[in-house]
Amino acid sequence: MGQAWGFGRHGGPEVQEFFDRPDPVPGRGEVLIRVDVAGVNPLDHFLRAGLVPGLDGGRPFPRVLGVEAAGTVLARGEDVDGLEVGDAVFGFALTGGGTYAETTVLSAPNTARIPAGLSATVAATLPVAGTTAVDALDQLGLPAGATILVNGVGGGVGLAVARLAAARELHVVGTGSAAKREPAETVGVRFVDYTADDVVVVARELVPDGFDGIVDLVGGPSLRTVAPLARDPRNVIAVGDQSVPDIGGRFVERRLDRVNLERAARLALDGVLAPAITAVHPLSDAPAALATVENGHTSGKVVIKVT
Repeated sequence: MGQAWGFGRHGGPEVQEFFDRPDPVPGRGEVLIRVDVAGVNPLDHFLRAGLVPGLDGGRPFPRVLGVEAAGTVLARGEDVDGLEVGDAVFGFALTGGGTYAETTVLSAPNTARIPAGLSATVAATLPVAGTTAVDALDQLGLPAGATILVNGVGGGVGLAVARLAAARELHVVGTGSAAKREPAETVGVRFVDYTADDVVVVARELVPDGFDGIVDLVGGPSLRTVAPLARDPRNVIAVGDQSVPDIGGRFVERRLDRVNLERAARLALDGVLAPAITAVHPLSDAPAALATVENGHTSGKVVIKVT
């Protein structure tokens, strides 16, 4: 038996609970891992609220929170290639196993070995934030010297997009609250504080001819406010708001496979995707870790160190 943090039904934070569960049995195409570190993401509380039913794997309640982790392979299911017992790995829990737990199952095609020199803590931040940044910027395909607006630059994905954009020699402007200014400016972002400034006015002063691309991490009214700043609406890429085609933009095309994970890991080793890990919580403090992300009060990445 191992401890896990999850939820007994769909809802808000009040449905969360600690519970013990037996080690999951890896099914076809899965690996059982001992979790060393789990990443914390907004997607986690969306799953708890029942907003993303496709990722629950049809598992009964209680369900475990979390979708990304790094750890060590303990067992393999059938039809698993390229991963062996004892491997240090990182990847996605896409079959409902969750990652806020001492052990869990990861989808083997969506899991990669951790390369030598990369810590489990950094690796655990890459499946969501790292590969999303790669996907969004690959989708835009902007040349060096182009301008990009990152709407909601202060979180884990936003800072990853900003770092990678700077490495591609793009000129980056980012929006966020005052608390997000320092980490954004540290990675070379020209920062616009939406709590103090008119974002559209300041952005037009910085880039009068309009942006070559926009990556939106906020959605809703904020997306619709900044979208007209793009020179071409097709170059507005939304990471969370799937209604973006209604305004002429595109939803990010995600690649969750091993190849993309390995690519993100190489970028992390090179220092390009060096995440800003702002908080490391023990599993016993998982409620506070998720609350910080859910309330929008964090910059960078929050992780849970399980072992």
